[in-house]
Amino acid sequence: MALSVDKSLLRDLPKVDELLQHFRIIELMRDNPRKIVVDSIRSSIDELRCSILDGEYTGTSEEIFDVVLRKSINRIKWSARPNLRRVINGTGVVLHTNLGRALLAESAKTATIGVASNYCNLEMNLESGKRGSRYEPLEELLIQLTGAEAALVVNNNASAVLLALGTLAKGKEVIVSRGQLVEIGGSFRIPEVMEQSGAILVDVGATNKTHPRDYRSAVTGETALLLHVHTSNYRIVGFTRETTVEELVELGSEYKIPVMSDLGSGFLVDLAKYGLPKEPSVQETVAAGADVVTFSGDKLLGGPQAGIIVGKKHYIEKMKKNPLTRAVRIDKFTVAALEATLREYLDSHRALQNIPTLRMLTEPIDIIQRRARTLQKKLRNRLNVPAELQIMPGISQVGGGSMPTAQLPTIILSCLPENMSVDKLAINLRMGEPAVVARVQEGKFQLDLRTVQQGELDMLAEVMAKVINTGEVT
Repeated sequence: MALSVDKSLLRDLPKVDELLQHFRIIELMRDNPRKIVVDSIRSSIDELRCSILDGEYTGTSEEIFDVVLRKSINRIKWSARPNLRRVINGTGVVLHTNLGRALLAESAKTATIGVASNYCNLEMNLESGKRGSRYEPLEELLIQLTGAEAALVVNNNASAVLLALGTLAKGKEVIVSRGQLVEIGGSFRIPEVMEQSGAILVDVGATNKTHPRDYRSAVTGETALLLHVHTSNYRIVGFTRETTVEELVELGSEYKIPVMSDLGSGFLVDLAKYGLPKEPSVQETVAAGADVVTFSGDKLLGGPQAGIIVGKKHYIEKMKKNPLTRAVRIDKFTVAALEATLREYLDSHRALQNIPTLRMLTEPIDIIQRRARTLQKKLRNRLNVPAELQIMPGISQVGGGSMPTAQLPTIILSCLPENMSVDKLAINLRMGEPAVVARVQEGKFQLDLRTVQQGELDMLAEVMAKVINTGEVT
């Protein structure tokens, strides 16, 4: 059946100039470029015109102005939103790659703002007044914290691996266990990184078992490096055997071949005492004799995105002279944030409290429970429509390709509103301000309070209540 079209309604469509004179639009003009405002109004008029011609508009002629005004205001607000926005993480994944991984400590945020707002001595030695190195503030701290002879920092761990391989083994053979040919994320794989570096891959052993004798039998006059890749983002269990860094160091010493260990998600504080799986620390790997160790800055370290390289001085010095180092160097914001983060580790107890990643990973369940109850109460007080709010136990994850077997007991606040589907609630909250990302499981919207910050509770309750009460995006 064809829809009835009342073309006379087209005469009631307001002109752009009429809407520009409305006080609501005038207010928005103060904070938004005129072009965005005008384009939003024109798009809203065109949208309603199409709706009228398609017979889909069901309102009266008197309502047309208000409909266009409302659409225009919403469009202007949406256009003004930055594409990269704040998100409240209710997923329970502490190092959520899609949500930016590690949160910075307050000291790191302060340091970043300081260099963002002022000039800084990024490459100047203030004592001599001459050119300095941007790596000096970080190198001294990394040497002190890890026990290594030298250090270098680049923009991420893939760059660190690429730089190390290209410097130490370009055109030469690198021996690595077949079970360690990992994909490090975004479809980037160790064999592809090695190929890009110019090194020649020699894989040995089997997927589940690699012995020192496998490496020994593969050593030739063209072997430049023995590579150990910590499988930080997956585990092989059962009938397994992996050659240790210590065993590789012994073999490397015999053949005078350097050993490199890519830890991926390296850390400086032992988290096993807090119930997390035992993982090799950076200090332990350096102490085991590895000549070069690489790891990420924005995973278990809890700092900004960075690729950190520590090890023997003559190998690090070679990397510093590689032209690729300039292409993958870090900027002043990373230097400031990483230095502040590393300084927190000078007192391990302070690091556990001040670095958000470590705090979330080790937080007692009773504190998470209190946060869930507080949010439940705040949300109930704001809701005008019925909604089931239930506190229940759950499991959080470390995330970011770290500790894949770890299961962190947590507390979840589930929400089931009567006036909308759970899927619509999830979409509207993702599109809200701030955006809220959580789980949809067992037919309910589930917020894991491990990754919701104490200071976000009022904001979270407010945005959830608005979405549920109105059924619309805030």
